[in-house]
Amino acid sequence: MQSATLVLAAEPVRWAALDEPAEWQGFSRKLAGSEGWWESYLAIEGMYCPGCSLTVEEALLGSPGVRSVQVNGATATARVVWSPSPGKPSEWFKALQRAGYGALPAADLLSAVPRLRAQRLLLWRWLVAGFCMMQVMMYATPAYVAQPGEITPDIQALLRWASWILTLPVLLFSCRPFFESAWRDLRHGRMGMDVPVALGLAIAFGASTAATFDPSGPMGGDVWYDSISMFVFFLLSGRLLEQRLRHKTAGSLEALARRMPETVERQSADGGFGRVPVRQLAIGDRIRVLPGEVFPADGTVVAGETRVDEALLTGESHALSRGEGQPVVAGSHNLTGMVVVHVERTGEQTRFAGIVAMMERASVEKPQLAQLADRIAGPFLLGVLIASAAAAAWWWPAGPAQALSVAVAVLIVTCPCALSLATPAATLAAAGGLARRGVLVRRLQALETCAGIDTVVFDKTGTLTEQRVSVVRSHCRPGTGTAEALGLAAALASHSLHPASRAIVAAAGAAGWNASEVQETSGGGVSGRVSRDSGWQPRNLKLGSAAFCGDSSMKGSATSQVHLADEDGWLASFELEEALRPGAVPAVGALRRLKLRLQLLSGDQTRAVRRIARLAGINASWGNQSPADKLEHVRQLQQGGHRIAMVGDGINDGPVLARADVSVAMGHAVPLAQAQADFVVLGGQLTAVASLLLHARRTRMIVRQNLAWAAGYNAVCVPLAVMGWMPPWLAGLGMAASSLLVVVNSARLARVS
Repeated sequence: MQSATLVLAAEPVRWAALDEPAEWQGFSRKLAGSEGWWESYLAIEGMYCPGCSLTVEEALLGSPGVRSVQVNGATATARVVWSPSPGKPSEWFKALQRAGYGALPAADLLSAVPRLRAQRLLLWRWLVAGFCMMQVMMYATPAYVAQPGEITPDIQALLRWASWILTLPVLLFSCRPFFESAWRDLRHGRMGMDVPVALGLAIAFGASTAATFDPSGPMGGDVWYDSISMFVFFLLSGRLLEQRLRHKTAGSLEALARRMPETVERQSADGGFGRVPVRQLAIGDRIRVLPGEVFPADGTVVAGETRVDEALLTGESHALSRGEGQPVVAGSHNLTGMVVVHVERTGEQTRFAGIVAMMERASVEKPQLAQLADRIAGPFLLGVLIASAAAAAWWWPAGPAQALSVAVAVLIVTCPCALSLATPAATLAAAGGLARRGVLVRRLQALETCAGIDTVVFDKTGTLTEQRVSVVRSHCRPGTGTAEALGLAAALASHSLHPASRAIVAAAGAAGWNASEVQETSGGGVSGRVSRDSGWQPRNLKLGSAAFCGDSSMKGSATSQVHLADEDGWLASFELEEALRPGAVPAVGALRRLKLRLQLLSGDQTRAVRRIARLAGINASWGNQSPADKLEHVRQLQQGGHRIAMVGDGINDGPVLARADVSVAMGHAVPLAQAQADFVVLGGQLTAVASLLLHARRTRMIVRQNLAWAAGYNAVCVPLAVMGWMPPWLAGLGMAASSLLVVVNSARLARVS
């Protein structure tokens, strides 16, 4: 009850911070053509029915300076047009709270406005085409079912004129994207997919118009208004579904961005807490996060206990306990208790920002198959135009109407929309589904490679095992105590992110040793000059593997070891105990069911590596592997014809991750490992690796189905169109249906098993 009171008391302070121009301009922009007026976007909380939209509008319209309000009940967002001179954003939030609603600034909606406008416009074009198609088909039906002489010439002319009038909105409004795209391509000397579509529509409408105005002319009595409207409607249906599929990733990015708070309580020099904008946070600040709030930065809890929800960031579905000394990440929700956090990363340096950046990159990347389809589309379309002209010339002796009918059918039926959509629609849907499963796709084209993987190679520490390890035994040179050895080792280990280093620092506690001139050797260890304030003689020490320290002792242990050495040689050894991740055994079992070869490579000692491999169920394992050894191992496997997926998380995994055919980094991996990876598994869920490989196989199957359908459709329909057995209306229906089928088939990949 007390925490809830604190939250309510903090709201007015948080809202007041948004009255600063530097803050409200972050989710607002000047209204074009209106001097002194701005538009701002809010994400409304608590809207559950259509009637809520009117209530929210009335609440906001009563605030000073607000000119107009538009509320979208489907997306729970509001657009506020207001003037800063009498108005204050804090008044909006107070008004909404009085009405029983909450709100968050939605800066991401500013960038989404063009996309949302395009969605609405395409939907209107589709609706107009659908309405006109139904009316035109109604007027065209009598001509198909009536017997010769049953329709009088005046009624037939009336039906044609009605169809012509109803087809005009389709040509002038619904078809505008096709004509604009075709004209842009032709103006720049390109051959785009909309060129034959626009040409076919223009020829069909022009010939039908000529027949309508002059029924006794050379075009005869053939009109194709029903074919035009039907073709446009189904083509727009496919594009509408494609647009929805493509913008799922953009919607996910907006959902991510909207999670971040605008303000936070920061501790001042006198020990009190005051609400400040999140943009003003700096590394080293202390912030207080209340229950129900979102963590604005990465950091470590220094006071209090709570449970956090990291589902969107790590894929972890259960609330996690966080207490003093434990990390929290930006974008996660504080659920139960008030905590004080020491800020370690802000803004673009947070894991949250990295996830958003990876999703943005993946959403605009094109797989290799899609690039190949784009490259062959130009020559293919040129061939379509030549084939259409040749077919018209061949049929011209049979009459202009028949020749143009065949030419239009060839133009429409051969449009390679389905071929172009086959790969990108499938890979984008697969990437979206994997993201909801907790796997971020950094490179879309890696999905194609992933489907052919036959060998999975794991790193050990932090991948198959828990990231946290503990020191269970210490062995020291005579004359050196365990506490002193741990203190010396911790001075060096504090400069490393390796799990073994963190375990030594945790075991040593506050030992009072300092290290300088520290250098970390990838796959080896840490070296430096260790000293103490009390005038103790500085010593050059090494901490790491036996080879790095020149230590030949205790190599028979089944546990992982870290050694410490000085100028005189071996000084101490620390045995570390690791535990398998909870999902390691199920993950290995799932990969075995996929008929994959499994291997384990690690820089730790061989017996320790074999112990972990045996517990996980992996038959092949190698220890004492340096980064160069791992690289050579993977290279030899590839030379043997194997396709390798490498799963790792450490700094020494960077080279081998880059070398492998497919690389997977765990979500807690160091930045170098993530930068080299094709996929990032959030939250360390090893079972997601099997889901990734299985889904990649499904993606390959769907892509092949799409390509086979597109190729088979053209192989069958093009000869029919050239022979005159496929009228334009049937060609339009077939082409649109082929694109529609590709999109619907690809949408199945949005769900991951």
